[in-house]
Amino acid sequence: MAAKLDWRAAILAALIAGVVFMMLEMVLVATFGGGSLWGPPRMIGAMLLGKDVLPPPATFDLGVMMTAMMIHFVTAVVYAVILGWVISHRRLTLGASLVAGLVFGLLIYFANFYLFTEIWPWFAMARNWISVFSHVMFGLVLGWTYHAMASKRWSVREH
Repeated sequence: MAAKLDWRAAILAALIAGVVFMMLEMVLVATFGGGSLWGPPRMIGAMLLGKDVLPPPATFDLGVMMTAMMIHFVTAVVYAVILGWVISHRRLTLGASLVAGLVFGLLIYFANFYLFTEIWPWFAMARNWISVFSHVMFGLVLGWTYHAMASKRWSVREH
C-alpha cells in the first residue's frame, strides 16, 4: 500500500529548498554571473508586476521582493506537493528520492527557461549554469528534506 502525501513535510521541504534556491541564485548571480544580488528576485517579481521592475536598477525594492517571495514560495509548495506525492506513492528510498529530486529540478529548469519564456521572455537571458545548478540543488534539497521528514512519520504510523 502506498503512503499518503505528508502535507506538513511537503510544506516544510518547500520552504527549506526554496530558501536554498533563492540564496544560491542571488549569491551566484552576484558572484559569478556579473549581475546584481537583486536581479533574480526582480525577474520573479516581474511575473506579476510586469517587466518594468526588471533591472536596471537592480537594487532592493521591498514591494518587488515581497511579490517575488510570494510567487517563489507558492510555486515551491506546488512543486513539493508533486515531488512529495511521487516519493510517498512510490515509497522511494533516500537515494531514489535524491535522484527523483535531481531529475525534477532539471524538469523545472527546462519548464521555467524554455516553456514559460513564451509568457515571461526575460527568463531566456538566464539560461546558464547558475540557473541549472540552482534548480538541481532545489530538487535535491526538496527530495532529501521531504524524504527525511515524511519517512519518520511513515515509520511512526506503521508501528
